[in-house]
This record gives sequence, structure tokens and C-alpha cells, in this order.
Amino acid sequence: MEAVTLRLDALTHPMRMRLCRNLSRGAYSTSELADAYGITAPEVSRHLAVLRKAGLLITQRRGRYVLHQLDLAVVARLGGDFLESVLR
Repeated sequence: MEAVTLRLDALTHPMRMRLCRNLSRGAYSTSELADAYGITAPEVSRHLAVLRKAGLLITQRRGRYVLHQLDLAVVARLGGDFLESVLR
């Protein structure tokens, strides 16, 4: 139940939901996301840290860049995990 709560809390912020839309389509660097949304790279990093802590991101290094992508398998299980946690 703790993991489900952490994941749902991470998704409650409107900017994180917008970031998830991009991250569901492919891998992006922090600076690419910052440019796309007109916010600073540190702000994007803070949002990505919350999503990463919740286990919603896949992160990979490509040279000097770190690319982030939404872990679609985890997101797909979220509804079932939520239902299971409330029915216990």
C-alpha cells in the first residue's frame, strides 16, 4: 500500500502529469523537458526526482546526458495495485 500511495502522490502535481505525457512517448533529457515546458532544469529535476522515488521512471545514461522515460509497465499496474491495496 505504501508504494501505491507514493506513486499516486507523485502523480497529483499537474506539472508531473504533463511531464509524464512526454515521458510516456519516449526518453527525454532534463534540458529537453525544461525547454518544452518553459521551466528551469532544476525545477524539472525536482519533479523527476519525485517520479523516480515513486518508481515511475526508467533512467539511462547516454554519454554525458541522462535520459528519463516513464516505466509504462509500472503505470499499467497502478490501477490493479490500488484496487488490491484497498480490498485487503
